[in-house]
Amino acid sequence: MHYALDIRTFLFSHYFYTGLRIATGVVGLTMLVFNMADMQTTMTVFLGALCTSLMDLPSPLRHKFNEMLAGVLLCTLVMLVISLCAPIHWLVSVAMVLVSFLASMMVVYGKKTLPLQFAALMVMTLSMENSVPFDEAFLHAGFFLAGGLGYLTYSMIVSYFLRRRVKQQVLAEALFELARYLRIKADFYDVRSDLQTQFTTLVRQQIVLADKLQASRDLVLRDMHTKQDGLLVHVHLSMLELYEQVLSTHADYALLRSHFGDTDVIIFLRDLANKTAEDIESIAYAVTRKRVSTPTVNYKAELRAVQYEMQQLQQDNLAGQIPDEAITVLRVTYNKILDIIELISQLHLATQTPIDAIPILPGSDMTPFLTQQKYKAGLLIANLRWQSPIFRFAIRVALAVSTGLWIAAHLPYMSHGYWIVLTIVIILKPNFSSTKQRMSDRLIGTIIGCLLTALILRFVHDPMGLLAVLFIASVAAPAFTYVKYRYTAIAASVQILMLLNLLLPAGHHGAVGERLVDTIIGVAIATIFSYVLPSWEYRDLPRLLKNVLHASHRYIKASRDMLEGKVNDDFFYRVCRKGFMDSLSALISAQVRMMDEPISKQRAVREINRFVVQNYLVAAHIAALRILLRRHAEGLPRDPVNKLIEQTYQSATAHLLHAQTILAGPDGTTAATVPVEEVVPVNPLAETVAAEDIALATQPDAAEWSGWHTFRRRAALLDNDLQEIVAQTGAIESILRKAETA
Repeated sequence: MHYALDIRTFLFSHYFYTGLRIATGVVGLTMLVFNMADMQTTMTVFLGALCTSLMDLPSPLRHKFNEMLAGVLLCTLVMLVISLCAPIHWLVSVAMVLVSFLASMMVVYGKKTLPLQFAALMVMTLSMENSVPFDEAFLHAGFFLAGGLGYLTYSMIVSYFLRRRVKQQVLAEALFELARYLRIKADFYDVRSDLQTQFTTLVRQQIVLADKLQASRDLVLRDMHTKQDGLLVHVHLSMLELYEQVLSTHADYALLRSHFGDTDVIIFLRDLANKTAEDIESIAYAVTRKRVSTPTVNYKAELRAVQYEMQQLQQDNLAGQIPDEAITVLRVTYNKILDIIELISQLHLATQTPIDAIPILPGSDMTPFLTQQKYKAGLLIANLRWQSPIFRFAIRVALAVSTGLWIAAHLPYMSHGYWIVLTIVIILKPNFSSTKQRMSDRLIGTIIGCLLTALILRFVHDPMGLLAVLFIASVAAPAFTYVKYRYTAIAASVQILMLLNLLLPAGHHGAVGERLVDTIIGVAIATIFSYVLPSWEYRDLPRLLKNVLHASHRYIKASRDMLEGKVNDDFFYRVCRKGFMDSLSALISAQVRMMDEPISKQRAVREINRFVVQNYLVAAHIAALRILLRRHAEGLPRDPVNKLIEQTYQSATAHLLHAQTILAGPDGTTAATVPVEEVVPVNPLAETVAAEDIALATQPDAAEWSGWHTFRRRAALLDNDLQEIVAQTGAIESILRKAETA
């Protein structure tokens, strides 16, 4: 369950704060204008405030201002154009189709423009019947602009005073997702769970966690002025260090289960992992409440139990009943959990002491870690082609809107026909998966919302009571948009119907039933057009696979330089790791979306899943190697270790080059290949030397180093996983090629 769906955390989350801020601004501004102006002016100002509020998301103040101002200006222009065309029926239809196409093309700039696209389409839809004289169109556009700028001013003032609060909430959300990540890891120690299913669940949680970590970076690592800002930076960096430690705790779970599955030690390991998740959640709770976090979870019982069990198992090992390798893996796993517990204690301490941000980040340029949004006209122009998924999406929306307008024109209650078009633009999304989800949520949410509104209007007649319902719905609508959209659909239906009832008491009769019919018609149209000019996810798989392989090579190269001690800090390593995880997340997201598409359009699902898991394990092995060198720094034989690292890197480069060659296009080239000067003279097909054999060939004095056996084993596992990546790449390419020729 999403943490924000728990009432204990929802009321302290940025979702609730955003909903409360938006409801207070929109409803408050509307009621203020209602007491001073006529109904038409009030509705115009309300629409301006409502459309602007769609861009009111947690983000740095400067970015928020730019995004909301762009929304105000764009939506004002759309309203003016539609209002000028409204008196001429055919002209307004043409204008709406054109606006639908252009607004949908904005999605090319990424998910941050999705609210802007929807705001433009919403104001277009709600203005389609605003039939006013030519000169009054400019006046109404001015009222809309005033409503938008009024809400913008209100939001910026509130956001300024709550800027640190939002940082805390977004940081806490990342901690909650990290805790959930650990709970999934704990289930690996449960012999009843399937390992492959657990890996799939873990990797998908990796997408969510990576997204929340990025949101935390974008806020916490900007605008650092006070010691409280420094405290949040310290907590964020401690969380990232903990995350890397958690990533490195990957063990040979099949080996652990086979030798210890019927013992208590694996149960205690699972309990320890669950307790670490509980401990992290307690820190997240404290951060959301602006409190100092103190340890409340006690690990002593489980730690003593594991130690006792390991002593008993060690005796069995001496008796020859358990192999040395299994005991070593168990001991290493236990030590890593101890390290996680220690890092969690440091995370508790990080919440307790305000500190200057500059000493934590001395001169570091955080730009590579922050989201950089660039709006270049060239990108938009480059996508004005038939092969572009965004271009096809824009045409799909324009066609669906045209159909909705035609049907609405033939309904007996044309005064509410815009609800059909609004339903269409709400449901239709760039990919089939999101559209499919919105269909059911919108239909079910509207049905429930209409029934709920009918009941409220039947039994509640006091204007103050209805106003209270409107306010609650206005809070819920934006609060659940990114948590559970069905709740948003319910709240939005109640919100609009209540607003009509309060502002136009004599005109709301029959609106509930009409909304329901309009929604069904809109859902039907959106469903049909979701199959028109589709962009199925499998077509983008080759590019995403190449991106992962290229990012993996950069990450492994940066890891080699860091592990060999060639660099003084890990800055570039972290940048490359982020790039690798981002490319992997993009592939996983495409796979998840593909699973919602028709079965006939799904390709290589099992093979892609294996490819993703093996790449995830590559990151886990590298993190484990790094932490291993830290733990066993004393007596480290640098020359043999560096030789092993270098040869492992050469083998990895050969594997990745081979995988990219498999994905080569018809002309024999790839979209993102390993640079020629970095390719080593190793035969990637048959002569690649396994990491285990490399390790055995190294200097004998390395055997005296305490971490040598574990380091050697990790290098071998890394090489094996890279070989599996090559195998899965070949399988995926074969399936995709057969699908294209079928």
